[in-house]
Amino acid sequence: MRKNNTLWGYIFLTPQLLGLIAFALIPLCFAFVLSFMNWDGFGAKTFIGLDNFMGQFKNPVFWKALWNTVLYTILYIPVGITLSMVLAIALNKIRGKELYRIFFFMPVITSSVSVGVIWMWILNGDFGILNQFLANFGIDGPQWLTDTRWVMVSIAILSIWWQLGYNMVIFLAGLQGISSSYYEAAEIDGASKFQKFRHITLPLLSPTTFFVTIMAIIGSFQVFDQAFVMTSGGPAKASYTLVYHIYETAFINFRMGESSAAAMILFVIILIFTLIQFRVSKRWVHYEG
Repeated sequence: MRKNNTLWGYIFLTPQLLGLIAFALIPLCFAFVLSFMNWDGFGAKTFIGLDNFMGQFKNPVFWKALWNTVLYTILYIPVGITLSMVLAIALNKIRGKELYRIFFFMPVITSSVSVGVIWMWILNGDFGILNQFLANFGIDGPQWLTDTRWVMVSIAILSIWWQLGYNMVIFLAGLQGISSSYYEAAEIDGASKFQKFRHITLPLLSPTTFFVTIMAIIGSFQVFDQAFVMTSGGPAKASYTLVYHIYETAFINFRMGESSAAAMILFVIILIFTLIQFRVSKRWVHYEG
């Protein structure tokens, strides 16, 4: 029976495994090989060694895209994760929490194009809803999507709203995994709500926080849809992200080798940040024993 269950397990895993190999591993290997080639997507490939990588490091547009991506990450990660955690804690014990979860999760399953178009209207500097709301308080709202100082902030605001429900659901799962006996013991000892949050909720929620942080960092370095739909990388490349640079280099300028080199650099950056997080996590992630 055990062998039979194992066989069925492999049978059910096979489609997912084949998809992973066909649509992830093989393209990754092809992109790695292509990063050492000069190819326009149609003609013959020519091996040029590290020239594509050196070209990217000397390209000011690449550094501009990298800085915009890092700026977006800095804007998105702390606020997005904090709001998701606070919202999950607020919804964890209230009545009708299932209905609230549905409402907050609905944007997550909405297409990026639809979300981008809606927020283009919301953030319109002349007649957008947000600036109209700010005007009620005597605040003259900025040109969110056409001002180089505000465009990345705008994209970060959209992303925080868009992914809030996803991270919230993960935090809710983590909260429900914390045994109520810890809180009961703390109440007997006279602990306040803040003390219970500080000494019970935060430490026992740290594995969930670690997971959400890792996934959010990986996702933030791959931001593309929002900038593509809302600003096309503008104004003056102020929202020109690293993945946008990879897309434009490959499918607009048809420099596949340079695009693959940029993709490999992005892969290494994400890998380094992930490894650093795993290293640092040993100091603040506490697993319930």
